[in-house]
Amino acid sequence: MYNETIIDHFLNPRHVGELRDANGIGAIGDPSCGDFIIVYIRVEDETIRDISFLCKGCPAAIACGSATCELAIGKNIYDLVEITEESVSEYLGGLPGEKVHCSNLGVGALMCAVADYLGIRLSDE
Repeated sequence: MYNETIIDHFLNPRHVGELRDANGIGAIGDPSCGDFIIVYIRVEDETIRDISFLCKGCPAAIACGSATCELAIGKNIYDLVEITEESVSEYLGGLPGEKVHCSNLGVGALMCAVADYLGIRLSDE
């Protein structure tokens, strides 16, 4: 079901844990009943200097959080729009059809973290 890249990011997630000096935090999902991810970013000079995540979810969700962080580190915050569900899935070598939705968790939480850093309040929809 999962390819070697997904399994590697699940078993050895990159950038996992709470980032104590984060200046942007974003969360997506429902921690009480399903996949949930928090992304922490530390931005300096409009660049992601450090990033981490915490995730409660399936192997694909954890791998997607790891991949999202790998794709974001070192990027200018205005270039993060290039990180999409498709680019996360591609980075991981393709997600199984029933797990493609997991790629939007990391991307969504990252965008919420950037909004938090910029002082933009997102609606609770």
